[in-house]
Order: sequence, then C-alpha cells, then structure tokens
Amino acid sequence: MKQYIVAGYAVDAVLPEMKREDLLKLTHLNVAFGHVRNDEITTEHLKNAEVLHAMKRDHPSLTVLLSVGGWSAGGFSEAASTEEGRSRMAASAVRVLESHPFDGIDLDWEYPCYGEAGIASSPDDKRNFTLLLKAIREALDAKGERDGRHYLLTIAAGADQYYVDGTEMDQVQQYLDFVQLMTYDMRGGFQILTGHHTNLYAPSGDLFRISVDASVNLFVRAGVPKEKIVIGAAFYSRMWREVPDRNRGLHQMAGTTGGYGPGYAELAADYIDKNGYVRYWDDEACAPFLFNGSCLISYDDEESIGRKCGYVRDEGLAGIMFWEYGCDKTGRLLDAMHQGLGSK
Repeated sequence: MKQYIVAGYAVDAVLPEMKREDLLKLTHLNVAFGHVRNDEITTEHLKNAEVLHAMKRDHPSLTVLLSVGGWSAGGFSEAASTEEGRSRMAASAVRVLESHPFDGIDLDWEYPCYGEAGIASSPDDKRNFTLLLKAIREALDAKGERDGRHYLLTIAAGADQYYVDGTEMDQVQQYLDFVQLMTYDMRGGFQILTGHHTNLYAPSGDLFRISVDASVNLFVRAGVPKEKIVIGAAFYSRMWREVPDRNRGLHQMAGTTGGYGPGYAELAADYIDKNGYVRYWDDEACAPFLFNGSCLISYDDEESIGRKCGYVRDEGLAGIMFWEYGCDKTGRLLDAMHQGLGSK
C-alpha cells in the first residue's frame, strides 16, 4: 500500500503541546521557523527545540524538518545572489542537522522575485533560487553519504501563477523530495472580494480561478512530477466583514479584506451553526463557508479535507499538509487526514 505524506506545520511555541496521538498520525512535521541571517540559517531564537529530542526518541518514524522563512522573513535573495552566499547557507543547513535532530530542511521563501512581504527581491532570484537549492541539496547529500542516510529538502510554494513565473520549477524539482503547495490564502489578505481561500475547485461565478486543482495543474505543466506534489489544507479561517446579504455572502465586494479568522477549534466552539452563523457547503468548490448576514468565513472542515484526500489518491499526488497545528486543538482535522490517506 502506498504511504501518503500527512505533513503538518507547527510553530515553535506549540511543540511542547503536541499530543502523542496526533504525532502518530503525521508522517512529517515542519517546525516553523528558522531564519536567514547574514547568509546563514539560524535557530537560536527557537525556545522549544529541545522538545524535538524526546519527540524523535518516542516517534522514530516521524520525519521532522526545520522550515526556514515564512511571510515577511527575508535574507533569501541576498544569500542566493552569490556563490559564496549560497555555500554559506548550505553549510549552515548542515550545521542545523548536526546540532538538532532534524531530518531535513524545508525552505519557505515567500517569494523569489517578489518583495510584497517587505523583503529584498531581484529578477535574478529566479535563477538564483535554483542554484541555492542545488547547493543545499549537494551539501545535504554529502552529509548523508557520511551518515549513511538521506536528508530531505523540500519547499513551501505559493499556489498561483506568480510563483511559477518567479521560479524554474522544472529544474528546482530535481533537487527536492517534494513540493508543498500552499493552497490556502488563495483569497483574502489582499482582496475585498469574498470567496473560498482553500477550495479544491474554482466555482462558477468566482472571478479568481485559482484552486487546489488549478494549482496542481499549474505546477505539473511547469515540470513538477505529480508524485512530488503535496497539497495544502488550512486549520484556520479567512473572514470578511460588511458583506452584502446576497448569494449567502459569496463572491461579494466586502467592506474589508479577508483577514485572518478564528482557528478551527474556535470555529467549532463558537461559529459553526452557532451565534447566527450558518454553515453552507459549496458543492462546486468542495468547500464549506459560514455566513451570518454580514460576515463571511472561509475555512476547511472534515468534509472538505476528506475531498482533498480523495483528490490526492485519484490524482496520484504525494500527500497533504496543513498550516498550523495550534489552530485545531480538537484534533478532528488531522484525524480526517489520517482517515483519508491511510495509517502508517
């Protein structure tokens, strides 16, 4: 039986809270975040890295990666711009693996060639990103040869056309074990038009055609093998306010952008079919949403995650991942992934 990837991101602060039964349902854990400082990966700011030793001892089959970067985390463009900088970053990746029980590195550069997050960027990022990953891959492989094992290198990739345009995915993919598509925040933070932020398909009537399926097809056309693609799910919501009471709030111009809404545990406790909010299901998008007459909330639930897991199986993809563990203390969404993609 094929073993699918069930990967989760967890910020440093929640590592001590991770439950044994949840860790058993994960194949991969991405610890967020390492930083890039002076062309090197740093972990000194992590307060709970020591927890990983016990975690690896008790769960030896769990693959734990250090995720480096995140929104507004810079240093990548500068490090990637020279051969010396790339070598320094690759060497620092090896040092991280020598000082902590990580099984690999996950790069979350948001995004090559783009400076919207307030980080340095350059048109040269497109080529330099490939060269950076090549340097890190070679350094990890050299360490792996010495240690008699394989160290992973993965990335978190923006879901839409901009990311493909800013990278050389057909070349990048050869250095990666898998590519994690951030198929969430696909609508919201920059848009006052309401919609689904982590939908499997694009529904009719939606001006923005991005979806999990559209993103997968985009990356396949860009040269990434399906068996290296991991799709994303959201354990948090996006919320629009001052929404016209039409079409249950979907595809309407709101008074606000779709800011971060409650995590799933809070949604389950206080929002889903509670306090005036009604849960609706969009059969075209394969996604739920909440509306109370003036506020629309887009999120993932057990049903939509089940559909995503079915999609992974049907399309021959590598698996599914989520952001972020601390947003669902109920454990229901991770359980839906575990049920949908089989057990270890």
